[in-house]
Amino acid sequence: MRRLAILVISVGVLVGIAVAQEREFTLSAHPDIVETGFLKYLLPRFSLKTGIRIKIVEFGEPADARFSADRSGTIAFSGVEQNWYLGIAASEQQSHAERFAKWLASDVGRRTIGSFKLDGVAPFSPQAKKVAVVKVASTGGDVAVGEKLSLHHCGRCHVVNETNRMNAIGSTPSFSLLRSFEDWEARFQAFYALNPHPAFTQIEEVTEPFSSQRPSPIAPLEMTLKDLEAIMAYAATISPANLGAPIKHQ
Repeated sequence: MRRLAILVISVGVLVGIAVAQEREFTLSAHPDIVETGFLKYLLPRFSLKTGIRIKIVEFGEPADARFSADRSGTIAFSGVEQNWYLGIAASEQQSHAERFAKWLASDVGRRTIGSFKLDGVAPFSPQAKKVAVVKVASTGGDVAVGEKLSLHHCGRCHVVNETNRMNAIGSTPSFSLLRSFEDWEARFQAFYALNPHPAFTQIEEVTEPFSSQRPSPIAPLEMTLKDLEAIMAYAATISPANLGAPIKHQ
């Protein structure tokens, strides 16, 4: 009986260790982040909340997730004059890394990011830093080419015109709706820097190449500044959506 009890306890311990090992993932981070001590503050708080352990590996080494500035993944926070993106690799631990991403975007995660202090100053912010926009003229582009490019590149998500009205994603704004915004030109000019576009968009001579270590997008969107100019020219011909009378406040 004693041997049986010892065996049962041993098996239980081994199972517990196996479960604990499964509830972890590896993370690499750019040295500019690591050197601040930010991760030593951030990661234990996530682990305490979720029971998921995060193991730090050298930047550039294979990892389940990575903090970098190369626009791979989604913006997690900003700091040191830079937006930092969290890229998640396809792996057995992907679900744990995705839970970390959701925690960072939650109210608790955002407060944790902003509460880290270095010499009395918060070096990181959950708010994205404004990205410099390459100015593209809204005139001079080929309207016909712009329509074709819009349908080809943008039509998989946005309603561009009646041609693809039934093939777009309903939760994304149509070109007509975007044209009703006062800052529509800025939105089109900087679309590649606005989520979720950085995860799958490449503008020749503007955006940095995707990291070779990240899973490639299913269908990367690749274009030139001339292409973007043509899309801008076409967008300028679209009538803004009629949203009705302005809301009146009493």
